[in-house]
Parts: sequence; C-alpha cells; structure tokens
Amino acid sequence: MLEFMGDMRRTHYCGTLRKGNEGEEVTVCGFVQRQRNLGQLIFVDVRDRTGIVQLSFDDKTEKSIFEKANATRSEFVVAAKGVVKMRSSINKEIPTGEIEIAVNEYKILSTAETPPFEIVENSNVKEELRCKYRYLDLRRPDLQRNIIMRHKIAKVTRDYFDENGFIEIETPMLIKSTPEGARDYLVPSRLYHGECYALPQSPQIYKQLLMVSGFDKYMQIARCFRDEDLRADRQPEFTQIDLEMSFVDTEDVLAVGEGYIKRLFKEILDVDVKLPLPRMTFADAMNFYGSDKPDLRFDMKITDLSDIVKDSGFGVFKGAIENGGSVRAICAKSAVDTYTRKNIDRLTESAKGIGAKGLAWVRLTDEGIASSFAKFISEDEMNAIISRCEAKTGDVIVIVADKDKVTLPTLGALRLEMANKLDIIPKDEYNLVWITEMPFFEYNDETDSWDAMHHPFTAPLDECIQYLESDPAKVKAKAYDLVMNGTEMSSGSIRITNPDLQKKMFNALGLSEQEAQEKFGFLIDAFKYGAPPHGGMGIGLDRLCMIMLKCESLRDVVAFPKMQNARDLMSESPAVCDEQQIKDLGIKFEE
Repeated sequence: MLEFMGDMRRTHYCGTLRKGNEGEEVTVCGFVQRQRNLGQLIFVDVRDRTGIVQLSFDDKTEKSIFEKANATRSEFVVAAKGVVKMRSSINKEIPTGEIEIAVNEYKILSTAETPPFEIVENSNVKEELRCKYRYLDLRRPDLQRNIIMRHKIAKVTRDYFDENGFIEIETPMLIKSTPEGARDYLVPSRLYHGECYALPQSPQIYKQLLMVSGFDKYMQIARCFRDEDLRADRQPEFTQIDLEMSFVDTEDVLAVGEGYIKRLFKEILDVDVKLPLPRMTFADAMNFYGSDKPDLRFDMKITDLSDIVKDSGFGVFKGAIENGGSVRAICAKSAVDTYTRKNIDRLTESAKGIGAKGLAWVRLTDEGIASSFAKFISEDEMNAIISRCEAKTGDVIVIVADKDKVTLPTLGALRLEMANKLDIIPKDEYNLVWITEMPFFEYNDETDSWDAMHHPFTAPLDECIQYLESDPAKVKAKAYDLVMNGTEMSSGSIRITNPDLQKKMFNALGLSEQEAQEKFGFLIDAFKYGAPPHGGMGIGLDRLCMIMLKCESLRDVVAFPKMQNARDLMSESPAVCDEQQIKDLGIKFEE
C-alpha cells in the first residue's frame, strides 16, 4: 500500500552524504536503483539527481520496515529516515561509498513497473526507445548532469550580461513572417482567416527596435524556431543567447562576446581561454579549410596546386583550370596504412556524394610513389606536388579538380572524414576562432541573381559600399561568426541604420520599395525617428552546451528533443487535430 510522506521531510540529497555525516539522523528521498536481499540483510540503493546512497536493513530493523524493504523494486519512489554509519565494505566507485544509512523509518511513496530499459549511465539503448520514454531517460545520471550543467551555463550567462549593463527583455513568439534564411513555422489565425503568425527564427527585428527604443544594451535567452532538416547540431526549436548594443562597432561586440566566453569557460570548466581570440577571414577559412566553420584542432590545410599542373598532360587538371576552376589537395600524414586502395575508393565515393566528379590521389609508400594519375604528368610535376604538400613517405595526398565552389567544400568535408578515421582530432581541446569579412552576397545559379548571405540589415564594410550595385562579388559584410571545434557557435553583424544605404541594399537585392515596405515596413518606419548605430549577435546555447560537455548531439543537452524526422516520439507530435479546431482556423489540409 502506498504511503504519504507525512512528516518525513528530506534533510539531505542522496549524493551529498559523506563520512563527516556519521552519527547524524537524516532523511533522503528518491528512486530505487536496485535492491539486494541477502536474507537477514537487505540493501537498497536510492538515487536522486545528486547521486546514489545505500540504505541498510538488518535483523535490528523493525519487522514492518524490513518487509517493505523486501517488497521494494527498481524505480520505486521511496523516503527513508535513518542514521548515517560507516560501511563495512567500502565502494570506491561512488562518492558516498564509505557510508550507508541504517534505516529506522521507510515509506514506499510510489511503485513502478519494470522500465523498458535500465536506468544506467551511458546507456547504449536505441535512441528511439529512449526518446519515446524520455521522462525515464532523463533519470539517467549522465543526462541529468548535462541538464544541470546547462542550467549553470544559463545562470553564468545572465550574471555576466547583467554585470555588463545588459537588460533582459522578452520579445514576442507570435510575429510577422520575415525573410530570415530558413522556412518559418506558421501559426494560422482563428480571428483572421487566411492570415498567419510566424514563430521567430530569431528576435532580430525586435532587438533592433529595442535599440531604437533607447535600451542600449539588450540580451535575452530566447527560444527560436526553424523549419529545416535536422542533424546532430540542429533542432527545429532551439535556444539562443541574443544580444544587441547601441553606439558600437565590430570591435565592441567582439570584446563583449570574448569576455563572455572567457568567463563561461572559467566558471563552468575551469578552463582559461586566452584573449583576444584569433581571427580568420572568410576567404582564408574557405581556401585553407574548405569551410566557413573550420575545425582548427588539427592541421591538414588545403593546398592550391593549380600553378603546378596548369600545363600538365592530365586533362582533368588542365580542364578544370581552363574552365575557371582550380586543383587543390590535402595531405594526410602517416595515413598510407589506413588509406589503402580500397579505402581511397570509399573516400572517392564520399567525394562524389558531396559533388565532386572524382578524386585523384598519391600514396607515398616505402616501395615508392603510387598514384592514380602519375602516367599523365612528368616526374618534375609529381615532385613539385609532393613538395608543395610537404608530403613524406607514409603520407597520402588527395586532390580535387573543379570549380572552387566544388573543390573547397569537398576537400573541407574529406579533411574532417579523414581526420576522424585517422583519430587525430584532440578530444579535450576547445579551439575558438572568429570568422570575419564575410561575403555580403552569394550568387544563385537557379535565379541568376545575387542573394543576401545575411539578413538585409547587415552593414557592408565601408570600403565596399561603392560596389553594392556595380560588383556585388566584391562586397564584404560587417559580419562575424564565432566557431568552436568546427561548429558555428555565434553569428552577428553591425546593422544598417542609414536610410539611403538601406535603400541601396534593397535595390541590390532586387527588392522594390513596395516589397521592402511589405516585409520590413515597421522597422523601416522606426528608423525614420532616429536610430543609433548598433550591432549584436546570437550565440547558440544548445550548441555551446553540446561542445562544452563533449556530447555528440544536441539531444544530449535538450530535455525534450525532436528526432531526425522532427517528431517527438514521447508525445507523438505532430498529431492530427480536432476537426472543429481546424474548422475554426479556416484551413483545409490536402490529402
């Protein structure tokens, strides 16, 4: 029979008791990890979010209490009062392993069916099952530690920005749909049939309005939503540390961001981050690492071979250069044993999957040089390639020839794939870098036009304004990303507040004055009443937690995540709604 707690109020958390508590009468509450019956002696391990403590029941225990201990099973919810004593057999595997509680009062508060999987640390149960029973999965000690650490990260965040004069302000969740770079989640209006709210992809426009309103330093731990394909570091709903500052330029925003990162790593991980953080231009990141979010924990830079092979007899190389492309390579050190011909064939398939037509290679073995293209080039050209790549015996060179928009991202992806297979990426290192001087526009082959890489209120570098309409490819933005271990942690920019410049920007993007007014009218109108220069950034809290805690997926740091197909297996959402609800909204679903 289940019992009420009555006057049994918890005095201690399970994992906090130590030998210094010997002789104290304490009360603990929690879930039963396991029960062991040794006849005249019963042990019950009780778990809460701080850890596990052992309860002991013996021949001196009151009979009714002993019987309840005997009836106890895993995941029962119990309360126990007793005296802390030293254990006869010490368990060095847990912090409470020197003591136990000799129970003199015991209540079963809730029974439990046998769970679909064991509640243990580092469970290797299928993720689909764990997510279906997420409330049980969240009982696991490692997942609880992650969620608690996330709470601490959020607290340090609020403390830091508060101490630096920022005001936390909430922005709306039901807003007007505006172009943000991804698909919106829409909410049909019951009162205005045919019209929708959008869930915010970010608080971008509202935080700029707050600068117009005179709140010169804003921050918010904001919930954001994007209807896009999921991956390990992306969820449809996510949390962003959002900030905006008035009367600043790039250096001011980066300084605040760096101070935050330094404070956070010191308080949470006791890691000293050296400031200032290094910076790399977007162009260098792409040319050397094939990515605008380079993982700098290992080397393996991309090398340009175009000048060496432009006149070679190998048509693949020569043709790529003649068509305005390039020939580039990466050199994997001491990789010849790992990258056999068979594994290089697999790597070639990876390259083709990314978009390359194929992969050329050189293996420097003890027996000599093996290559997929040696017969098409001269010995001098081969030696020049090897020298340029600084390759030695035991190394493997892989080469891609195509337009830069193919060669760079392909080699960037292969660089990561090879480094993972070779196990050369340090696991205990946090490598941070600012990526600066972003291109303002990217060319869209499908529409034969230039699209903004950022929201249209991002300011261009002063020296690039002259090229806005004449040569968009030369325009760089006052934008910056913070990258850690190959993951984008933050993105931000200085904003446009000059009406004439903003009009030029809209023109460059092909937006008429009417279209701009329809999409951004309330912000454009606000700027007419005086807008201080401002800029800011958004820092991904989920990703920050994931990297700092060395997790493989955002699902390890989010309490109730969605699966890869954007479904919540626990609540079975999205789900079919009541017909009347749909009718009230004035919408109809196609079969």
